[in-house]
Amino acid sequence: MHGLINRAIQCFVTDSYGLDKWVEATRVADLSFVEFEAMLTYDDDITPALLDAVSQVLGRPRNEVMEDIGTYLVSHPNVEALRRLLRFGGVNFAEFLHSLDDLPDRARLAVSDLNLPRIELRDHSPTHFSLICESPIEGYGHVMMGVLRAMADDYGVLALLDHTGSGKGIETISITLIETEFAEGRVFDLGARAG
Repeated sequence: MHGLINRAIQCFVTDSYGLDKWVEATRVADLSFVEFEAMLTYDDDITPALLDAVSQVLGRPRNEVMEDIGTYLVSHPNVEALRRLLRFGGVNFAEFLHSLDDLPDRARLAVSDLNLPRIELRDHSPTHFSLICESPIEGYGHVMMGVLRAMADDYGVLALLDHTGSGKGIETISITLIETEFAEGRVFDLGARAG
């Protein structure tokens, strides 16, 4: 597993719950270290063990923790670059949703050896979609639920999201757009401003 994935989990725990909880999670996961290097590759078994350990240490279901990780990745100031990458997907939430199929390829433009799980958006109507997530990590769909919730807020959209099931490494999220101009979205400029 790419170090960026494990590093994201580390940053989520330390930024949200503190270093002590992170160190405890690495102990529960039986790791011999507490810091992940973002550009290294780690054994694939480490990530699920780490997610289970974080869930145990926080006393929360793993799916909830994974959804919170997804929200963190888009909304925390320390990971603003990811929000910007996602916002380049479209000027409105529907365009953003349609850009998700290309997200793994866009991520590889930034980090050539980063292989994100495959995702596919299916249109059922102009306001109803399904997002299919295919990943070897159980619960990845919940990470995407957190990302989608945070991005809906970012665009000012009221959306109903429902994790409708999983099996054989595939998870499905139902997305219904209730109100596309529910609130004022966060400001986003395509060009970075010099300060």
